[in-house]
Amino acid sequence: MSPDSQAVELIAIVVAVLAPVVLGLGWSRVTRRWWRVPARAGGAVLCLLTAVAAGGFAVNRQVEAYTTWSRVFGSNAEGGAASPTGQQPDDGAPLPVTKTFSGGGRVVTVSVTGVASGITMPMYVYLPPGYDAHPALRYPVIEAFHGAPGGPLFWLTKLGAPTVLDQEIDAGRMAPTVVLFPYQTPNPALDTECTNMLGGPQAETYLTHDVPAFAASHLHVRGDPDSWGLIGFSAGAYCASDLLLRHPAQYAAGASLSGYPNPGIRVGDGSEHTGYNELWRLTHLPQPAVALYLACAEGDKYALRGTQTIAQLAHAPLSLSTAYVHGGGHNTRTWHAMEAPAFDWLSTWLGQPYPVAATASTPAGRR
Repeated sequence: MSPDSQAVELIAIVVAVLAPVVLGLGWSRVTRRWWRVPARAGGAVLCLLTAVAAGGFAVNRQVEAYTTWSRVFGSNAEGGAASPTGQQPDDGAPLPVTKTFSGGGRVVTVSVTGVASGITMPMYVYLPPGYDAHPALRYPVIEAFHGAPGGPLFWLTKLGAPTVLDQEIDAGRMAPTVVLFPYQTPNPALDTECTNMLGGPQAETYLTHDVPAFAASHLHVRGDPDSWGLIGFSAGAYCASDLLLRHPAQYAAGASLSGYPNPGIRVGDGSEHTGYNELWRLTHLPQPAVALYLACAEGDKYALRGTQTIAQLAHAPLSLSTAYVHGGGHNTRTWHAMEAPAFDWLSTWLGQPYPVAATASTPAGRR
């Protein structure tokens, strides 16, 4: 049983309910005076701990921050297979290698060994319908970032991304696209906000160098920057917009769902107030020729304020589009409502799959 399973959550709840019952039954049965106080104190502490654990497992099942026991206890396996059909030994046992969805797309599990960042983590990859049948095609790519706390499985389960992608591709609203769902931190307890932290994880390097390098080596993807995009929700939304502004030579477009313009962490060198602060960048640095899509709920005041501020600062050659959900909030329902339109918008900028020969000779102009 994984730590984010319903069975573990139910066991934790049962234990949390039984703990005070046992304490009550045994409260007066400890007859030795010298043992009575520590026994009662220990029982009370046990009740508190089991209640906290039950709450923690319940929250974890919602956000899926800890999907394996190794992540719970802070270990992270190094190495692992480096192919779309490999197994990632994240907790000593193989993760699902592949899952095919009714629309024809499938999700594979890989392990990305970051040569530049020194980080090795699992990653889920959505392969569109027809991917295996057309090995000569090279597909546009989207990197999808999750919130914090959380993990990429949130995209696959709570937001149903593979089904949404299948539907949008089948309807012709989106071109067949490879979508990468990486982890953004090797330690679930440490939110990197996709930055290179001083003395800490080099998450930005991992996501903008190591992940694209893996995709270029192991997947049928286009290599031109006009075919690469970013998307994220909540903390991942900040990642998508920030990395787009910081790496315009790597990405053409980014979509932010309920994002914000500055990281909520300390990077360690003060750059959270300058280079990693989107408002500072848009004010003090030349704005890049990329496309940015900002979506949020009108009821999500923090995200709404950030979206409106960025909209006031943005100017050519940066292309900005905004979308608002009436009411809503900072939650799964809102992100799911914004998900399909955001993927469709990205696809209009990233273009179509190209045959191998065409990718080398035919540039993909940004639209």
